[in-house]
Amino acid sequence: MVSSERLLAFAAMSFLLIVVPGPSVLFVIGRALAQGRRAALTTVVGNTVGAYVLVVAVALGVGSVVERSVLVFTALKLVGAAYLVYLGVRAWRRRGSFPSAVTTDGSTHGGGLRTLWEGFAVGVANPKTMVFFAAVLPQFVDRAQGHVVVQMLMLGLVFNLIAVACDSVWGLAAATGREWFARSPRRLSLVGGIGGLTMIGLGVTVAATGRKD
Repeated sequence: MVSSERLLAFAAMSFLLIVVPGPSVLFVIGRALAQGRRAALTTVVGNTVGAYVLVVAVALGVGSVVERSVLVFTALKLVGAAYLVYLGVRAWRRRGSFPSAVTTDGSTHGGGLRTLWEGFAVGVANPKTMVFFAAVLPQFVDRAQGHVVVQMLMLGLVFNLIAVACDSVWGLAAATGREWFARSPRRLSLVGGIGGLTMIGLGVTVAATGRKD
């Protein structure tokens, strides 16, 4: 299976990628600011599941097609970017309704499955993670040991465990700051709008992200 040296090297590289805020992290922060702790953590779970779908795709050979095809990569990237902009616009338009939805623990009522799905959609369409898995993940597989698919799935699991920890810290930190704003409807409306604008800006950034080939 995967040697400890390869596993540690992959974990270190994964951490460096994850700790730098990308589409998933910024989306979690935007969701935390807009809807609170529970929505942020639910989004983290959705993101993680979406990212692991990418791992499975790479392990089964789909990732190489995405990496080599400019058309497929661009299509997925634009779909993900459009979805982020849509969520940002919706958060901005609903910013005035946040105070009435906040509970005493700073979370929101309902919408758990929808929040989970939205996090999944962002995670599975994240171009940063997509390219990393397609280009880097196969390099840490020891083909001489066999069970290549299992090795990729194991490495992908390591990546996602690190991502859950890091993204949760980002989300909890943003949600903690949000609770201070929750004491004032005007401040909470403001932070909800900032969260929406963050997601819109993120969508535009993702759409503008190109590839050298």
